[in-house]
Formats: sequence, structure tokens, C-alpha cells
Amino acid sequence: MNPTRQRRLTIIIAILAAVIVAAALVVYALQQNMNYLFTPSQVQAGDATSYKTFRLGGMVKAGSIQRSSDSLKVTFTVVDAVGVMPVEYNGILPDLFRENQSVIATGHMDGARFVATEVLAKHDETYMPKELKDAMAKAHAGKRIDEAANQDKQQL
Repeated sequence: MNPTRQRRLTIIIAILAAVIVAAALVVYALQQNMNYLFTPSQVQAGDATSYKTFRLGGMVKAGSIQRSSDSLKVTFTVVDAVGVMPVEYNGILPDLFRENQSVIATGHMDGARFVATEVLAKHDETYMPKELKDAMAKAHAGKRIDEAANQDKQQL
């Protein structure tokens, strides 16, 4: 092989190696920033054990909100049809946060409780994010979610 071809081959191999390293770094960075959504029943089943940070979605259980008198710490319970998950949050909750309200909390597990770093609430209890609706439908495969009623309410 002559020196010109050898130099070209070396340059091409170096470029390919750089592209592979860059692609691997991009994939790694994207995996670190992904937050998967789980319902309380999925978390209790162990589906979220391999994730450091994830989102927990469900409804705030009536009567479960407890606010600390000396700090911004709030504890509440998120439920779906079968699962129950205690949540702890230290911060200012959204204005629309209340009992029997659909919420999505981002955070991590600390033993048997979920420690949230962010809490999102929806303005209408009949609305449910598509991700949460799909996750709850998958968790309750034997039960049917009334989609027609939700579509009728959304059209109003």
C-alpha cells in the first residue's frame, strides 16, 4: 500500500472513531436525562428499581395532604386503582395542587417513600396526561378506562 492510501485510510479510521465516540457520548447523555413515568402500582411491583430518577403519576388521595408548620415540607399520598405511594416534597406546591387531583411528581425513591423534587398539577380532574393514562391502563389491564366520557368532557 502506498503512503497516500495509507494516510487516507488512517484519516478515515480516525474520523469514524471520533464519530462513534461522539455518538456514544450523546446516547449516554440522553439516557441520563430521561425521566420515565410510573404509577404507584408499577413502582410497588418493582418496575422503577433500576431508575435513579423517575416521574410518579396518579391522583392525590383525599385527606392525605399534611403540611409542616415550620417549613415548606409537604407529605401526601399518590394513588392509582391499586397502588398507594407516600410522597414527600419540600418546596412551594402549584396553586392547583389539591386532593383528588391528577399530579406528576419527579424525584427518587428513599426506602418506601418517594421524595419529589418537582410536582406538577393539572387544572381539571377529568384531564389525564396521555402518558399517565397509558401507564394506568397498562397497570390495570383487566379494567377499562372510559375514554368516551373523557373525550366528551374535553370537547366541552
